[in-house]
Amino acid sequence: MKAVRSKDGTMIAYDKTGQGPAVILVSGAFSYRKFPALVQLAEVLSEQFTVYNYDRRGRGKSGDNQPYPTQREIEELEAMIEEAGGSAYVWGMSLLRKRQLLGFRSTSLR
Repeated sequence: MKAVRSKDGTMIAYDKTGQGPAVILVSGAFSYRKFPALVQLAEVLSEQFTVYNYDRRGRGKSGDNQPYPTQREIEELEAMIEEAGGSAYVWGMSLLRKRQLLGFRSTSLR
């Protein structure tokens, strides 16, 4: 397990596997990076990508700084993109993930 700090200081835990272009997995509301389906997805993608699979705040091994407004979630993803070298593909699920992605400048995402 590795970790990065979000803008508000929350420690964000993640796993990094594979080699290739960066892809960041963003789990849904009731999931975390060790959820079996996410682990399987990371394994498959790691054959062609460097996969960053992280725990959103308040889940798994990440910190639990509250509150959890969408802006904090955007900052978490920004920290992960920075950790990945400043540019990454992003895979996410749920409506919140869509809102999170819409909060980014298009230059941050591939």
